Amino acid sequence: MMERFLPDEAATIALAEELAPLLKTGDCLALSGDLGMGKSTFARALIRARLGEPALDVPSPTFTLLQLYDGTPALYHFDLYRLSDPDELIELGFDEALEEGISLIEWPERGEGMLPEETLTLSFDEEGNGRRVRLSGPDARCAELAGAFG
Repeated sequence: MMERFLPDEAATIALAEELAPLLKTGDCLALSGDLGMGKSTFARALIRARLGEPALDVPSPTFTLLQLYDGTPALYHFDLYRLSDPDELIELGFDEALEEGISLIEWPERGEGMLPEETLTLSFDEEGNGRRVRLSGPDARCAELAGAFG
C-alpha cells in the first residue's frame, strides 16, 4: 500500500494531476472517505488534468449518478452516494465504462459487489490539518502508479 500526506487542497490537486496521465483504459479508481475529505476536489482535478482543460466546469454527479467526459479514453465520473440499489449501475452502463474508459467512483461502498477485483482504491482520511491518502489494489498496477506517491 502506498500513501501520501496532503496538507491542503493544492496538494490534493497536485496528486490528481500526477496520477491523471498514468491512468489507462479499464482503470477503475474508487475514491473512499468521509464527507469533506477531498474526493470531489481530487476527481475534478484529475478530470481537468486528463482532458487538458484546467478551466473545465466539472459538476458533481451526485444527482445524476454519472457524468461522462469525452477523452481518449472516455472518463466516467460516478457518484454513488444516492444509489439505492447496486443493480442501478447496470442501467448506467457501468460495465461499458469499465471496459471502454477510465472510471472514477465516489462512494464506492454503495456499489458493493459490482466493482471489479482490479479496482484501485484511494482512501482519504483526516490527519491533523490535512489528509492521508492511501492507494491499494493490484500490486502490479499500484507499482505503475508509485511515482505519484514518491
